[in-house]
Amino acid sequence: MLRRFRLEEPQSVGEISELLGRFGDSAKLYAGGTELLLAMKEGLVHYERLVNVKGIEGLNEVKQHNGAIYIGALCTHHQLETSPVLKQNLPALVKLEENVANVRVRQVGTLGGNLCFAEPHADPGTLLIALEASLTAEKSNGKREIPAESFFVDAYETALEVDEVLTTIAVPIPAKPSGVCYMKFGYLERPSVGVAVVVNLNADRSVVDDIKIAVGCAGPAPMRVPEAEALLKGKSLDEATRNIVQAGETSGRASQAISDLHGAQDYKEHIVGVLLKRAFHSALSQ
Repeated sequence: MLRRFRLEEPQSVGEISELLGRFGDSAKLYAGGTELLLAMKEGLVHYERLVNVKGIEGLNEVKQHNGAIYIGALCTHHQLETSPVLKQNLPALVKLEENVANVRVRQVGTLGGNLCFAEPHADPGTLLIALEASLTAEKSNGKREIPAESFFVDAYETALEVDEVLTTIAVPIPAKPSGVCYMKFGYLERPSVGVAVVVNLNADRSVVDDIKIAVGCAGPAPMRVPEAEALLKGKSLDEATRNIVQAGETSGRASQAISDLHGAQDYKEHIVGVLLKRAFHSALSQ
């Protein structure tokens, strides 16, 4: 049962920032509320104030500009899975969004809320890290850009300052020829392991010009794995294919996998390797 709280209704990002700065840890942003309200109902957390951000204009749009997609933090998962802009430019993100949680969550939950709640078994952060997305954090006296790979600090902890508001997620459109793939595994509603791969090939498609690998859901926070990328970057496709098993083992060890209800640590590390191999070949097929 929910304990009593005060609902604040700010009309601008500046007002939100001021409220967060004034009330500190006793206040929490409220958008879709799919994670937050459940945790409050279970008595896991309590806040004296919820700051409703759903009425802020301009934060629920998807736009394409100068080679990037700009996603407002208040866009729902359903909005993203049906977005024509994303379907044309980032179909891997559309596929991910189609498989977030369940229909009820996708209709109400927002991308910004998902990222800021930083639940360890959430999908979007892993793919956004591999895509080298940038997150805009605003407050009353300015804004800053946070790379996606620096945004997640720990389980339920982000790099946002107490009075900052996530407003926009900018995702560069991968240069062609390239392939993007996110794969996850889990026997519960939340994934046990998620792996994202973005591969860029040279002009004749014989060499891996660049590759980004990110792993999530296995440990406390999603992360890039540069040591695994180094085993594949600059290699011919034949050599990269031979190295993919070693890259999977490296990614599994780097994932900071934790034994829990979703599986044992060594099991998750093994699944990371399996998914990386499959995601790599799926990206190449694109």
